[in-house]
Amino acid sequence: MPPPRLDKALSRDVPEGAALSRTRLARLIGEGFVRLNGAVVVDAKVRVSEGDLIEIDVPVAQETEIVAQAIAIEIMFEDDDLIVVNKPAGMVVHPAPGTPDNTLVNALLHHCGDSLSGVGGEKRPGIVHRIDKDTSGLLVAAKSDRAHHALAAQFEKHSVDRVYSAVVYGAPDMGDPRLRGLRGVASEPGSIVKVTTHLARHKTDRQKQAVLFGGGRHAVTRINVVETFGAPPAVSLVECRLETGRTHQIRVHLAYLGHGLVGDPVYGGRRKIKTSALSQPSNDAIMQFSRQALHARVLGFVHPVTSEHLRFEAPLPVDMECLIGLLRG
Repeated sequence: MPPPRLDKALSRDVPEGAALSRTRLARLIGEGFVRLNGAVVVDAKVRVSEGDLIEIDVPVAQETEIVAQAIAIEIMFEDDDLIVVNKPAGMVVHPAPGTPDNTLVNALLHHCGDSLSGVGGEKRPGIVHRIDKDTSGLLVAAKSDRAHHALAAQFEKHSVDRVYSAVVYGAPDMGDPRLRGLRGVASEPGSIVKVTTHLARHKTDRQKQAVLFGGGRHAVTRINVVETFGAPPAVSLVECRLETGRTHQIRVHLAYLGHGLVGDPVYGGRRKIKTSALSQPSNDAIMQFSRQALHARVLGFVHPVTSEHLRFEAPLPVDMECLIGLLRG
């Protein structure tokens, strides 16, 4: 028996190959591109019955209002369906009121040109996930509706492999009694610290996210120490593996552990480190690091069309390499 509402019936019965998301279907209904038994309907809640004929006219993708800009980007992979880039720190991913241009999307529009078949009814790249302006690293964007739909499903199922490298104050260690008593923190084999909380917008500072254990969105991060600097460790290089991908997730979870990111102006702060733990040049480099020391190093997923397993790795950017070199030296 079909669902009684038009939108639910379409969501269930439209072929997966059409790559029409629920949001896209709702927009097509509202804009008059759906007919029920020959008559145009704009009400998504209209009742349908078995045997009804539903027709969808999918319009040709329109030109986007976003301006294409010739901005250099590092491309790791590209085909007819998607593009993987290594985003530099300082670049915003998508235009917004405060940053209308010079974003990754502006650059992709120029680079991809006519190879964009349209996403959501517009000739634009489909941004499936984002990384913060001052975080560097790997990001995949769709060039077609079918790729966007399939990639979004992988992110929703948490099946995408995402690993970040970060430089943090101290070294997360489950041998620390403070961490053992911290709610939502657990140990896993391989000296991995697992953080499981909910995240939501901070009640008083709307630019920040906050850890919760009721409400908000489920968030899981696994953290593994790769290398420590100083004795006891003053800072460390860690690897963060995302199970979920919430706004500021790694930054908030590390701050919750008491091991905020070096250079993070929102969650990390700037901590004075004893000169007996690190050299003065190392201390100076930490204090002067101009962004959060976070890099999206690994990105792995299944190609939405060929079903090939793809995995990309981007080396640490120069600023983080220099910082780690000083810490080692």
